[in-house]
Amino acid sequence: MSAYTVDKTLDCKGLSCPMPIVRTKKAVEEMKAGEVLEIVATDPGSVADVKSWAIRTGHQFLGTVEEDGTFKHYIRKADPEEAKPEKKHPDIVSNDELQSKLMEQPVILDVREPMEYAFGHIPGAKLIPFSQLEERLAELAPHKDEEIYVVCRTGNRSDMACQLLTEKGFKQAKNVMPGMLGWEGPIEKQANN
Repeated sequence: MSAYTVDKTLDCKGLSCPMPIVRTKKAVEEMKAGEVLEIVATDPGSVADVKSWAIRTGHQFLGTVEEDGTFKHYIRKADPEEAKPEKKHPDIVSNDELQSKLMEQPVILDVREPMEYAFGHIPGAKLIPFSQLEERLAELAPHKDEEIYVVCRTGNRSDMACQLLTEKGFKQAKNVMPGMLGWEGPIEKQANN
């Protein structure tokens, strides 16, 4: 990425969602408009998370480079008049509310990475990593008018997924909070193939 100058580098190696975004927000707040932030992360979920956050908040997402399992994300801070306040998806359900509906076999969408899903997911949950959601929306089309319970590890990635689904016409997307980090209901695990 030598085509431009990096003004600040943020080390997020070893951190998982939501910490790379939490630290990115803080770092961007401390920068001047037009400056470039490099975020170095090892969480594969950061690829979609950083891009989505930058776009939603009006900052310019410049791109991501992957090198040996490390992701380097580049964001240029927007001018104050270009920046947008970060919004949250309004339709939220608790883990307990979702757990009480499991007997009804609701549509559950897990937007975590495949490895996270393999180590434990809600029975019946469909895996579509957030980074693939837009290109795989057709898989959810039969459920466009149904409630879709969207889950991730902490509720952040699922919030972004709910916003995307709503923009694409899925009117009943529900963000499950606080997500798998606080899930006390039944869990399925995938065998290692």
